[in-house]
Amino acid sequence: MAPSRFTIVQRLHAVGVSAALAASALLAGSLAAAPAALGAPTCDLQSAGDNIQHVIYIQFDNTHLRRDNPNVPSDLEQMPHLLNFIKNNGTMLTNDHTVLISHTATGILTSLTGVYPDRMGQPVSNSFRYFTPTGGTNTGVSFAYWTAPLFDPGPFGNETFPPPNQTDFTPEMINENGKIAPAPWVPYSRAGCDVGAVATANTVLENTGIDVPTVFGTGSPEATQVNGDHPGRAATQSFADFVGIGVHCAAGSALCSGANHGAADLLPDEPGPAYTGYNGLFGAKYVDPQIFPGGVPVDLDGNTIQDQNGHVGFPGFDGMVATNSLSWVAHMQEAGVPVTYAYISDAHDNHGTSGSIHVAYGPGQAGYTAQLAAYDAAFDKFFTRLATDGINKSNTLFVFTVDEGDHFAGSAPSPASCDGVTTACTYSNIGEINADLRRMLRTQFGDTTPFTVHSDDAPTVYVQGNPGRSDPAVRTLERESAALHWVNPYTGLDEHGITVALADPVEENILHMVTADPMRTPTFTLFADPDWFFFATGGAVCPTQIACATNIASNPTQTFAWNHGDIQDEIASTWVGYVGPGVQNLGTASPWTDHTDVRPTMLSLLGLVDDYRHDGRVTWEILDPGVLPASLTANQAKVSALARAYKQITASFGDFAMTTLSVSTKALASSSANDQTYQLIETKLADLDARRDALALQISQLLDGAEFQGQPISISQASSLLGKANGLLEKAHDLDASF
Repeated sequence: MAPSRFTIVQRLHAVGVSAALAASALLAGSLAAAPAALGAPTCDLQSAGDNIQHVIYIQFDNTHLRRDNPNVPSDLEQMPHLLNFIKNNGTMLTNDHTVLISHTATGILTSLTGVYPDRMGQPVSNSFRYFTPTGGTNTGVSFAYWTAPLFDPGPFGNETFPPPNQTDFTPEMINENGKIAPAPWVPYSRAGCDVGAVATANTVLENTGIDVPTVFGTGSPEATQVNGDHPGRAATQSFADFVGIGVHCAAGSALCSGANHGAADLLPDEPGPAYTGYNGLFGAKYVDPQIFPGGVPVDLDGNTIQDQNGHVGFPGFDGMVATNSLSWVAHMQEAGVPVTYAYISDAHDNHGTSGSIHVAYGPGQAGYTAQLAAYDAAFDKFFTRLATDGINKSNTLFVFTVDEGDHFAGSAPSPASCDGVTTACTYSNIGEINADLRRMLRTQFGDTTPFTVHSDDAPTVYVQGNPGRSDPAVRTLERESAALHWVNPYTGLDEHGITVALADPVEENILHMVTADPMRTPTFTLFADPDWFFFATGGAVCPTQIACATNIASNPTQTFAWNHGDIQDEIASTWVGYVGPGVQNLGTASPWTDHTDVRPTMLSLLGLVDDYRHDGRVTWEILDPGVLPASLTANQAKVSALARAYKQITASFGDFAMTTLSVSTKALASSSANDQTYQLIETKLADLDARRDALALQISQLLDGAEFQGQPISISQASSLLGKANGLLEKAHDLDASF
């Protein structure tokens, strides 16, 4: 799997040296007294019938609806209090999809914004590389506060920010115009609502290195505290104080007053009216005294929340297990914060104390099952508590989803019939195959071209000097990558087809992987067999096959076994559940959706509008007809067909993207005189991309206008655009079939 947010910088350095880089408790039917509500009294959500007074959005890390082993109940099946709450009261969408590359930051941020990563800056995550002016590369980390510049952690042990060698200071969240992308809390705060953020990507401070001075100022007391407490490091008191928890307040809200240590919530690039006069509370140090009795954070069982080193406050992102995250949500809601967004860490790794964090479990293993049982118990307490508070499906929009799926890398379970519930599964080997791509290519092909990678199951490759895509050295590396084969340490066999797909900047643009910062664009991307995880060192020829591709059998420190980032269906396919006024109780439904659709669907139900165009569309198939505007119900059958076609031409895992990725792979693997095959295919792909972008823009503008501006779409408009979309898909398939 990808490094978690808590361990991202540590693992960047540990994977393979320089190039890899690195609650009040529920008490027998009664609740302990919470502080008096201090939130803004004027929250004015505009839902149909004015029925929605609360919003609770929860996004899991790597939590599965589908089964990883057919005998073992899935993650959500082992959390029946959550699964049944969704299915019995609303709709579970079972055919949702993540975006590329399929990682925590990319998935969450796409869901929060409703736009693809090329429009919010984080297509390669949870870390990435960026080119320097000399053609070398440095590391960027995806997790930084919304308004921060690019987060470069610097060399291992760095405590100076920015590090001396940082060369790229473009916004971390860079949009298509080179500005800071619009922030997701703005429609709420402009409507007079305070918005709680519980470990939700980039809406909270993510690190103490750049985020604290960005928000509080370099000479602030908070920055002074951090400077004396290992800036940039996790699991310090400053990290527990300032990272992970926040509230974005409405103008004039007493909760974020100066007396409560409110700081200016600055969004200088926000579209629409100037975003001025808004404050936020940043960090558990300032939020907890306003929502927890005594100011000490406790989980749903009343246990003090602390990190692995005993620091009370935010326990780190790996520490955001269900009982912790849900407790913060419940306390915020009870304190008068009506809109809350929260993150819950995965259950398939052991989130223990220092020394046992990130021990990976296999499906049905006892520790995995125990953690899911704890998550289920937490949701039982959470829903019971909210019902006691009067927060329920009649007045609250609940949204539950996940960032991406996973592939389990490990041996077959024992016994083969284990179900993890009555019979625990055990595994002789658990762990991805760690492979040194640069040394493997040097060994197999004698290629010494220097390059770095974003270490991953889908490694992005950055060739030294930042040459163009048709440079001979680049083309040679792409052909070699396509032909790469190596002994699989699990099977002992020489595995061919390790590289599943290849994309250079032409196809990366189709996949929404090219941002407004050209220094972040990879030379090419390799999508691999999901058992493999690639890094790249500058080492010599591999003396043995196992020296450059190992698994846990030969590397007992291996603790990662759940791979994502890649294009396999088990990784790409996700889920999203909606409950609340305006949502039909369908149990399950399967329209083709992806993460960009969450934002517009939520805002449509809430009667709010963003000051920008979404890439997603409202999933009106699951909404009560009475809450839909007339502009959508008119000609709905034809408009629905257009919306379905739109997703297939624009989504990262839509038909167009996956078909052109197949074409791109053939182009990059090709070898012909003067590279004519490659040049021909690339020209055709670029032409298809230009046509797709123009058509997608036209359709999305029409859909956005119908969904939020009351502008109906005529049958003739829909029919014309539907024909063009289907024609575009046909051209892509014809191109794929011709090579």
